[in-house]
Amino acid sequence: MRAFALALAVLTCFAQPSQAGDRVTLGFGRLFSNDYLGDNHDRWRTGAYVVSWLRGPAGTDTRGEFGEVLEYRFGAAMITPASLTAPAADDRRYAGILSFGLHSHFTRGALELSTGMDLVLTGPQTGISGFQEEMHKLFGATMPDPAVLANQIPDRVMPTAVVEAAHPFALSPSTTLRPFIEAQAGAETFVRIGGDVLIGAGFTQGLVMRDGTTGMLYQGARGQMGTGLSFLLGADVAHVSHSAYLPASDGHELTDMRARARAGVQYRGERFGAFYGLTWLGEEFEAQPTGQVLGSINIQLNF
Repeated sequence: MRAFALALAVLTCFAQPSQAGDRVTLGFGRLFSNDYLGDNHDRWRTGAYVVSWLRGPAGTDTRGEFGEVLEYRFGAAMITPASLTAPAADDRRYAGILSFGLHSHFTRGALELSTGMDLVLTGPQTGISGFQEEMHKLFGATMPDPAVLANQIPDRVMPTAVVEAAHPFALSPSTTLRPFIEAQAGAETFVRIGGDVLIGAGFTQGLVMRDGTTGMLYQGARGQMGTGLSFLLGADVAHVSHSAYLPASDGHELTDMRARARAGVQYRGERFGAFYGLTWLGEEFEAQPTGQVLGSINIQLNF
């Protein structure tokens, strides 16, 4: 709880009012990802949830100047070995992760920029392992062995900075190619390059943010979007130089490149919207025998 209080205190200091005027809520974004929705396993990057609360000047539905549009981001994730009862000696340890962040989304010429800071918490202090035990008990799933949870990545609080720059290219009135480069330092340190093809007004209008686990783009401020179907295709590759979730002291060797590929479809109606996507995640350490597939969902109800 002390780590949680520290996270809130630091983010409150960052979130002082700017000269942009009084801020209002511009929208909320959220994305839930789990491998039960993908390849139906319970391993490695098994589950994640992100919630974004966007604040900015009234009437804004896209990026402005730096500091005008602020995103308050909460994230939760769990990483597990391939077996929760008898993990291989060279498999990764369990990791429960919570994060609290403040980000700004803005433009510089043709570039769409995002930058921010998260406080990333790991270990039993997050309560993630206890939550997973309760969910597995509720749904009759395999219970984690107490020894697996006792050996999880320990309690830490890690400031983590991230910046992304994207350059959208309109291929047609409803299709955008959006290459990007991203850099992060902290809980994991990497440089990533990739791109997305966005088809339909559901992704080419409003303000989108990137999920850290899957790379999926999800919506915050939705702008004046029409109804109908939208599609997303994307891929990226990262060179990871440090990971607190794969400590060198455990004998892990990080893969030279960490790859992801994703596809999603979104429907938006007058009062109902839904998104479903699949993401292939490549191997993250040399002893990991194969990649995995996560499914992601988001449901929107407008009243």
